[in-house]
Amino acid sequence: MNVGDTLAPLEIPVTRTLIVAGAIASRDYQDVHHDASLAREKGSPDIFMNILTTNGLVGRYITDLLGPRTVLRKVAIRLGAPNYPGDTMVLTGTVAAVDGDRVEIRVIGANSLGHHVTGTVTATVTAEVAA
Repeated sequence: MNVGDTLAPLEIPVTRTLIVAGAIASRDYQDVHHDASLAREKGSPDIFMNILTTNGLVGRYITDLLGPRTVLRKVAIRLGAPNYPGDTMVLTGTVAAVDGDRVEIRVIGANSLGHHVTGTVTATVTAEVAA
């Protein structure tokens, strides 16, 4: 892996089930993540994904691509456009730095509204030990 390398994109269909399950799994019971009527009352067109679900999906993106010996050291993300049901988020990444077994990757997750998430993930990938 070299600085400037781009990672294969990952398309994630944004479903109601994903949004609600992610909110429940992260113990985020805010109504805007599971109740469409209350979300609309608060000015949103529908329920939307919470930051903890997004954070988990960014981590999954990196570990799926780098393999099972990957350890996430730092995930620093910022949310932008909401992820609403029926959309698709496409995660992409670019290698920003490599230092031994440590790699830093810039990540963007975009949907039809724009960038849902931007950030940087720092990970280490340990070498496989011969048996």
